[in-house]
Amino acid sequence: MSVRKILVTSALPYANGAIHLGHLVEYVQTDIWVRFQKMRGHECWYVCADDTHGTPIMLRAEQEGVTPETLIARMHGEHLRDFAGFHIAFDNYYTTHSPETRFYSEDIFAKLTQAGLIEAREIEQYYDPAKNMFLPDRYIKGECPRCSAKDQYGDSCEACGAAYAPTELVNPYSAVSGAQPVLRASTHFFFKLSDPRCQAFLRQWTRAGHLQEEAANKLAEWLGEEGENKLTDWDISRDAPYFGFEIPGHPGKYFYVWLDAPIGYMGSFKNLCAQKGLDFETWWRADSQTELYHFIGKDILYFHALFWPAMLRFAGYRTPTRVFAHGFLTVDGAKMSKSRGTFITAASYLAQGLDPEWLRYYFAAKLNGTLEDIDLNLDDFVARVNSDLVGKYLNIAARAAGFIAKRFAGRLLDEEMTARLRTTLPALFGAEIEIATHYENRDFARAIRRIMALADDVNQYADREQPWKLAKEAGKERELHIVCSLLINAFRLLTIYLKPVLPHLARRAEAFLNVAPLTWKDAAHALPPAHLIQPYEHLMRRIERKEIDALLAANRETLQAPPAPTRHGEHRQHAENKRAETAAREAPTSTIGLEEFAKVDLRIARIVEASPVEGADKLLRLVLDLGPLGRRQVFAGIKGAYDPASLVGRLTVCVANLAPRKMRFGVSEGMVLAASDPTGETPGLFLLAADAGAQPGMIVK
Repeated sequence: MSVRKILVTSALPYANGAIHLGHLVEYVQTDIWVRFQKMRGHECWYVCADDTHGTPIMLRAEQEGVTPETLIARMHGEHLRDFAGFHIAFDNYYTTHSPETRFYSEDIFAKLTQAGLIEAREIEQYYDPAKNMFLPDRYIKGECPRCSAKDQYGDSCEACGAAYAPTELVNPYSAVSGAQPVLRASTHFFFKLSDPRCQAFLRQWTRAGHLQEEAANKLAEWLGEEGENKLTDWDISRDAPYFGFEIPGHPGKYFYVWLDAPIGYMGSFKNLCAQKGLDFETWWRADSQTELYHFIGKDILYFHALFWPAMLRFAGYRTPTRVFAHGFLTVDGAKMSKSRGTFITAASYLAQGLDPEWLRYYFAAKLNGTLEDIDLNLDDFVARVNSDLVGKYLNIAARAAGFIAKRFAGRLLDEEMTARLRTTLPALFGAEIEIATHYENRDFARAIRRIMALADDVNQYADREQPWKLAKEAGKERELHIVCSLLINAFRLLTIYLKPVLPHLARRAEAFLNVAPLTWKDAAHALPPAHLIQPYEHLMRRIERKEIDALLAANRETLQAPPAPTRHGEHRQHAENKRAETAAREAPTSTIGLEEFAKVDLRIARIVEASPVEGADKLLRLVLDLGPLGRRQVFAGIKGAYDPASLVGRLTVCVANLAPRKMRFGVSEGMVLAASDPTGETPGLFLLAADAGAQPGMIVK
């Protein structure tokens, strides 16, 4: 087997919040894959970094009375602590606020400019005259122009679901200072993703095996048919004040955080190269023969499969070998919720004394290499860990180790066991190739199912041979020695297969087995004759359901919402007004007549396209098929609740006779219906769906 040279990254966590279990899905998935590659003997490096730039970092640091540098240094320590607690073994965990990332950001910008793919344009946006800063949509609030709900964001209303431009808000105010914003013009820099060169390259690259099939299909929808130009240019600059890298030669202009964040992969690896004496160019030049893999959430597929490879290609660098996207985490079948205690931080899980490898194992048992969401069912979590790890895997060692220690001075049978093991447990002994294939394909769920089926085989062998009975019968010493030695060897093989998932448990098992760190090639042979093992101690305990209840209680927050940003000095009255508005939304509304309801033309619609809206924090652009009414473009404020790829093909309900409204992103020709909980107890938006059999264009009545 030739040695591969592999560079692996996970998405960069934003340095503005704690790591939670939803984040850990990705880092556990990546860590398992990297550990497997290293066990196989490949040169594999795993790098990551904190994503440290942007307006939220700047504002939070100001609120805390510290510099952004102080804030991101603290968050870096907290993130690294949490990752280490779950045995995530980065070769380098760095920061995007680094000289290496600055260098490559400037280098790529200069090369794209030279290639004619950067263009300066004047745009108009809201400006906060009190803070002297331009405002992203999320920092503009006001009254919804549709339902008049107060304190709504600048792109969509959380009360009625309407989408709109920030300029449509009634009585807009800055969520930063409370001041009334004004429109001002500013020059921004755009990466010309609509350039025919980018379009042609991306059509080829996205269909060349770099993506999962479902991801490639989604990208094909965003790109459109040959000859179409559906990609819009990307605003890659922001105005001062901004925490980030200033664009050389353009005072007061900064690289947008989404430009330098993926470049942080290069910065972190460059830093590792300096530590390890590696040649950066060997890994990143355009003709590199090394492998580059990105593990990401499906919500950032747009950036990693369109912007990022195009930036690299036309700046003269290599593009990713593969981009692996995964789904989101739900808990007990629902989105993580602070009020229910299921929005669980990594730190709180560890603080409750729960074993991190319980979670690593459960995630592995659910991950299958696709974009599907995975569910942390807490009852199943307890049952599966207790059954699989304690009841099956560890039970094998516990059944045999005592007899080996007491009857045979801790030594296994004094004969070569490989042939006997192959004959007695043939499926177990020859499984390393199949299991390796599952790990390579990131189908960890299938690997775990196979390993646990093998553990069942081993336990059935123990049940047949009954070593506890052999120990009581005269003249059965050799048979007892054979059975227990086979069980210890079987436990060793299972440990090899599980080691990428359970590295800490594997180290303890290696100490018990008295062996050097196990590698994948060790599965080809048994332990040597008369090998001495150490006394057995329990390697993992069972989970108690009360521990899970305590974890939920520790993460459960009060239902009372924190006060929202205020404006014009209305601090004393604001909290009371907010409570009154919530109560009003919960109360029954006044009745209407049937003829009034009949004026609203509700239709079944099939979502045929869904994509993010550049420059809007909450909007998705939807193209709806309304059957005989044709297709409509609708802007919906549901970006935070749904991955665009998951919406395509879904049936929903649309208001078909809503007057079209012009927005700065285009014309919105309707409204999709979604539900939300104004109390915040069940956060998020929930799109209305239709039963199977409904067809686009059908009237809802």
